[in-house]
Amino acid sequence: MEENTTRQTLNLIRQDLELPDEALALDENHAILLLSKAVKELLDRDFERMLQICYRIDLSEFTLKKILNESDPENLSLDLAKALWDRQKQKVEMRKRYS
Repeated sequence: MEENTTRQTLNLIRQDLELPDEALALDENHAILLLSKAVKELLDRDFERMLQICYRIDLSEFTLKKILNESDPENLSLDLAKALWDRQKQKVEMRKRYS
């Protein structure tokens, strides 16, 4: 069950961040690390697109502001990746619960 949730979460987030298909074979921790690399690249090169992805994923404005203002610069991409992962995982679990 947990593996299926991880795969579905990764599939959702993979679409937004254009992660490779091979990412679907990763466990949650490795997926978050891969995601943090993609987030870091977007933060460095296309901040506006990163904000659009956060909006599309429906990451709360409060959470995003907290991460951007309070996270240590070295951990910013990892903290944001975890927040995005948690939000997508929450969607997957709600869909399972109500379907």
